[in-house]
Formats: sequence, C-alpha cells, structure tokens
Amino acid sequence: MTPRPMNLQKRILSAVALSAAAALALSGCGRSDGGGGGGEGSEGVSASPGITDETLTLGVTTPLSGGTAGPGTCTVAGLAAYMGAANEAGGIEFGDGKTRTVEIEAFDDTYDPQKALSNFQQNNGNVFAFTSGLGTPTNRAYREAAIDSEVPQVLVQTGDPIFSDREESPWQLGFVPIYQNEGEAFGELLAGTDEDLTVAILSQNDDYGEGYVEGFKEAIAGSENIEVVSELTYEATDTSVDAQLTELAGSEADVFFNAMSITPLVISAIEKSRELGWSPSWFLPSNTSSPVAILDPAGADAEDGFYSVSFAKAPQSPAYAEDEDVVAFLENLEQYAAEYTTTPDFPHCMWSYMVGATLEEAFTTMTEPTRENFMEALRSIEDLQAPLMLEGTSVNTTEDGQPAVSTVVVQKYNGAGYETAESFE
Repeated sequence: MTPRPMNLQKRILSAVALSAAAALALSGCGRSDGGGGGGEGSEGVSASPGITDETLTLGVTTPLSGGTAGPGTCTVAGLAAYMGAANEAGGIEFGDGKTRTVEIEAFDDTYDPQKALSNFQQNNGNVFAFTSGLGTPTNRAYREAAIDSEVPQVLVQTGDPIFSDREESPWQLGFVPIYQNEGEAFGELLAGTDEDLTVAILSQNDDYGEGYVEGFKEAIAGSENIEVVSELTYEATDTSVDAQLTELAGSEADVFFNAMSITPLVISAIEKSRELGWSPSWFLPSNTSSPVAILDPAGADAEDGFYSVSFAKAPQSPAYAEDEDVVAFLENLEQYAAEYTTTPDFPHCMWSYMVGATLEEAFTTMTEPTRENFMEALRSIEDLQAPLMLEGTSVNTTEDGQPAVSTVVVQKYNGAGYETAESFE
C-alpha cells in the first residue's frame, strides 16, 4: 500500500456548524432529486449533489487536449495522485464522522470557454464541487453559472483576483497567487538593483496578461532606473508571435517581461529571440517556466538569465531528490495518475497535489454533507504547510481578496532547474 502524502501538518480549525434552521433554509438549493449522489444525512440534513455517506465526487474542467494540454493534464494528475493515495489508505474521515473516498471526474475543455461552460452545465448536478481546472477565460466562462447554481468552483488554477473576492464570487476561491502578485515580485527584484535597465513587455491580451503587467508596473513605479521602452500584446488564439518578437527585439531592451500562457508560443518566443540575436534577461510566469517542458525544448541558455516565481518544490531539482514530500509525490503520481501523466513537467502537477491536501483539510472539518458547510470549512484554513510547498509559503484561505496561496519566491534558472534569486544579476 502506498503511504499517504508526507509532511502534511494538520491544524485544528474551528468549524462553526450552521444552526438547524439555517441549515434547512440553505440546503434546499442543494437537495438532490436523484443521480447526483445527494440524500438525507444522519442528522436529517439534506446532502448536496455529489456526496453520499461513502463517496464525494469532484469535477475538473480543464484542457486535456490542444496547446495547453500539458499543464491541463497536470491539473488533474496531481489531484488524482493525492486522492488516489488517500483512498488507498482507507479514505478521508470527514468532520461529520463519515469516512469517504473521493472520486474525480475530469472533462476536456481544450482551453475553450464555451466548452468549459458546457462541461459545467452538463455535470454540475452530479459533482459536489468543481476544482483545480486551468485557465482564466475557461474558469470565468462558468463563474456566473456556478454562483447562480450555488456550486463551489474552488482552488482553481487561475490568478484572476475576482475568484478570491468573497462578495463578487461567494462560491469561488482561487488557489495560485494572483497574477499581480507574480508580476509585483519580479518588479521588486528589478527595483532592488542599482543598474539602469530597459524593459520590453509582451502580454496576453486578457485579464491574465493585464494582471501580470499591472503588478510589475506598480512595483517599478518609484524606480528611476527601470524604464519600459516597448510594450505589445498577443491573442491567446494566435499561432505565432514572431512579428511581436521582431519589434520588441528592435528595442534592444535589457529585460523581457513575457506574460504568456500558451506553451508553444513561449517556446517559439525564446527561439525567435535567439534567431534575432536578442539576449535579454527573461521573466516567465510560473505556469510557463518549466525547465523540462519550456526551456529545454527551446534550447534556452541559462546565461541569458531566466527568472520566474514559485511556491512549489521542483521534483526535477537535485536539491529535492531525497525530499520526503517529493518522494511520496512521485510514487503517488506513478501509481494513481498514469491516465493523465506520471512526469511532472509542469508546476500544475505539484499545485493540484497541494489542492488535494487543501481539500482534505476542509473535508476533515465539514460537519454537514452540504456545499454551504464545505465553503465555510474551506474558508477557515490558516497556515497549512501542504506537501511540496517551499519554505516561506503556505495555504491561507481566510483573507478576502487573496487566493489560497498568495506568497511566491523569485527563482533563477541555473541550467538544470531553479534556485532562489537573492538579487537580479
């Protein structure tokens, strides 16, 4: 039997049960008419769809094919690895005293917002909550429907801050740091240098790209030595960014702030810059900075200086070869996630593993089998050191306006993996 994920430090949370009257009033929207797993709980509380006394079913709509299939499959693989190990160990003991296994239903949306919405509409009555799926446009596509249907859409892998606004999105919660946090972290690194530096920016023409650029510009606003000299955008549907790279290279900027989410386009951007003879230092978003899936295929030269941010241990790094968390993660990925991937080439594999740990923390404090009580428990987690988290980062779901993880560490590519960047070089 494969052991449960290691080093998960449990915190005892106070989960305030709903009063009987409030529970009856709230549970009406979650009452099952069959087929969704709902039923009458042991205390007379109507269970929400997707949960019984023995099982809970999670839905994931994410790109399993197309240009973002690499990170997309990872959003399911890590979750499958974590829950597979938990199920093998006997299941998860919930706060209501029931021990349940957790089942995962994954739906391919190809990074198409309309497909994501269709996936939600066709399956929201059969799953307890949607979680872990990749993408700003795809998660936004069914956000309003999830609110209207009062279905949790939580710990999703988008840095869009709207998912962490409790008033605007009462049934949502993001998992990864908001894009502004990532851009700000790199801007602060640049602002801390005494060098005069010029910056070129290429960003995705949507909330994803705008968030990165906003955070970056705010961080360098007071720095007289940092100047943005060229700024362009691209569409997520574009098949090439060669024209943008040619124009940006003409600026001869020292730094390239590259807020792109499409894996093939990031690879081609690195290759095109080399073809043009432009060798800036690079900033890459956490979701498109993988050494194995991005930098190696692009023939990236570590001497150019590739920076990114992270909150997860990198299994490929020699520094973590014997790390207890990493060893357990790789074993569980191999045993329980083979349907999706067993090679964690993208950080989303590690992130979704942490999502599994965060969900388990919420499950253990749920006192009723309802979506309402789940959201209450989920929003009560503080300082959880989930498996694979870097020192100095943790899960905290109690701060309005922030996702479950809001702290990142700036790292620099060393030719094999990433190491903490104490300063910009």
